[in-house]
This record gives sequence, structure tokens and C-alpha cells, in this order.
Amino acid sequence: MVVLGSAQPDSAPPAAFPETQATVAARARMVREQIAARGVKDPRVLEAMGRVPRHEFLPPGRRFQAYEDGPVSIGEGQTMSQPYVVAFMSAALELKPADQVLEIGTGSGYQAAVLAELASQVFTIETVEALAWRAETDLKRLGYGRVKVRVGDGYQGWPEAAPFDAVIVTCAPEQVPEALVKQLKVGGRMIIPVGPQNGAQKLLLLRKHKAGLETKVVMPVRFVPMVKGG
Repeated sequence: MVVLGSAQPDSAPPAAFPETQATVAARARMVREQIAARGVKDPRVLEAMGRVPRHEFLPPGRRFQAYEDGPVSIGEGQTMSQPYVVAFMSAALELKPADQVLEIGTGSGYQAAVLAELASQVFTIETVEALAWRAETDLKRLGYGRVKVRVGDGYQGWPEAAPFDAVIVTCAPEQVPEALVKQLKVGGRMIIPVGPQNGAQKLLLLRKHKAGLETKVVMPVRFVPMVKGG
């Protein structure tokens, strides 16, 4: 595993895409019509979705799609999740300001930025090194210094930073990884899509109790597969 933040590849950081009245309005409309209208009511989540500049986490050629109602390609065969899905999963974790969160599947870094608006610290793991470097650069550029990015195997989690108050997985394993359950605090929550790449996937919400796991099937979903790496 490699924790980022030191020797980065020789490349210029991506240029910022200026915030305009149009992007502010598009983000407000996204929150109002795509998220709140579909039942996400947590005010902290709605405020976070309204603050984080989603367009800044997309490749320049995709920024015009930032506030559309759907996933967006970020390269390397990966996507940025639909805004509603990001908000729904974030709200399901019931995060408190002092919480420590583990994210599996950094992707663009956008979900990590939303989590950083809601929790104290975010640890995020990505298997694709190019995406991890890009996400870390964007997160730092936008002031999300409380997010730590690692290139590694999400199935193993981040044991030296555990236990976590919450775990969010943005790619789909066929079964819930045992290491992630072990790294969750008693009383902690995990939201994770589970199922085969070409079959039915279900979004699960898990709560860890002293006596075991409470599992709730939330809804059918379609995520990219979770792969081993690092």
C-alpha cells in the first residue's frame, strides 16, 4: 500500500474550473430536484451537496455533465456516482462531526469531499493509482486536507487507522469483506453494494452490535465491481 501526499508524478495539477453563477445555480437545482425531492432530508447532507463543487472533480471534458442526473465517466473504466446516490449513501451513515470514516473506492474524490464536510476525518482507498493521484491533488487543491488517500487493496481496509465510526464502499464485492466488518466500531454503520458484476446487486446498510451485524437491504443498484489491488 502507498499513502499519497509525498512524491507525486511529474504533472501539473489540473486547472480549476471557475465557480460561476451558472455552476452555483446548477448545484442548487441538483440538490433541490435530484436529492431533496427524492427524500433525502438530512440538512447537513443537503448543505454538503450544495457546497462541494462537483465539477471540480471531473476531467475537463466531462465538467459540463457535473450536475446532470446520472453517473459520469472519470476515465480508467470508472465513474462518479449519480448525485442522488452520493447523497443517499452519505445520509444513510448518519455521520456526526467527530466521526472517522473509511471509504473504499476513491474514484474522483468527490464522495470523499462530501464525507469530509460531514465528519472529522476520511480515509479513502483506491486501487487505480492514476485516479488516486488525481483525486488527492484535487482534494488538496480544494482544501480537503482531512482526507487521506491511499493506493491499495480495499478488501484489506486501513487497519492502522481503525476502528471507524462508518464505512462506505462505492464499488461492489460479491460478499461483504470481513476485514471491513472487523474495522467497524461497535455501533458503527456500513453502506455497501453487494452482488456480481453482471447480476443483481443490492445496497446494504449494516449496523454493528456486540451481538453481531444487523443487515438491511436498501435498494437495487448497479456499481462497478470491487477488485483486489495495491
